[in-house]
Amino acid sequence: MARILIVDDSPSQLLGIKRIVEKLGHETLTAEDGAAGVAVAKQEKPALILMDVVMPNLNGFQATRTISKDPETAHIPIVLVTTKDQETDKVWGMRQGAKAYVTKPIKEEELIAVLKELLPA
Repeated sequence: MARILIVDDSPSQLLGIKRIVEKLGHETLTAEDGAAGVAVAKQEKPALILMDVVMPNLNGFQATRTISKDPETAHIPIVLVTTKDQETDKVWGMRQGAKAYVTKPIKEEELIAVLKELLPA
């Protein structure tokens, strides 16, 4: 199965997302903020990244832009997972390089559908 990086500054959100991903049989990596997420992405090259937006240091939009512009990590699909539910947030997130956008509270079936769509079979 795939290695998936989950970037979220909320321990409870991190745990909830991790539970869903691991239930599907995937391995998880975690980071507590955008800067750590960028570092883990560069070092570990996960198959996919689930990225929160509202975080300290580097927010999810900035981290997504950094990862998607770096030739080393540009191939990694990023899914923004956030409470920011405005259409303008979604458009901005996709312009930063995200491949999908999931709003919190997460619906497990929605997250599973996105993972199945973006991960190679």
